[in-house]
Amino acid sequence: MKWILRYLKGTYRVCLCFGIGKPMLNGYTDAYMVGDVDSRKYISGYMMTFSRGVVSWQSRLQKCVALSSTETKYIVVTKAVKELLWMHKFLQDLGLSQEKYVLYCDSQSAIHLSKNSTFYSRSKHIEVRYHWIQDALETKQLSLEKIHIDENGSDMMTKILPEGKYAVCKEKASLVDYGPN
Repeated sequence: MKWILRYLKGTYRVCLCFGIGKPMLNGYTDAYMVGDVDSRKYISGYMMTFSRGVVSWQSRLQKCVALSSTETKYIVVTKAVKELLWMHKFLQDLGLSQEKYVLYCDSQSAIHLSKNSTFYSRSKHIEVRYHWIQDALETKQLSLEKIHIDENGSDMMTKILPEGKYAVCKEKASLVDYGPN
């Protein structure tokens, strides 16, 4: 409970800013395998930005137990792809389109698993509902790309961060401080 109060005290002046970038829709994903040490469930998070401002986000303790960090990131990538595709369709309905829709992930192994339809002994236990992402990538509806862990803005959705890393995440999400200290 103490950490919640510390978080609120440190962020009550933070606000979202929109319209400071190109009208591009991008997504960022992250998962933290050690989310809940009692249940062994992980925390996943994603955020979607448009014009560099966050327009959609989710951070939650997942319902399933994952056996590896690759699996945790693969599952959150799948959930984020669903959100990105919905937002892509929404923007098309508004008459807005872009050449390439990108979802960023900091796990090369999760990206490889998402793009490769071959089943391996280490991934055969993953539920089938998460494998539809391979079709979405194959039909080129979006692109899944690697982002360096230091540049991944969705890290703030899954874990406590040092001040410098939190500042990078705030910048990625176009979060700014306002008012006096």
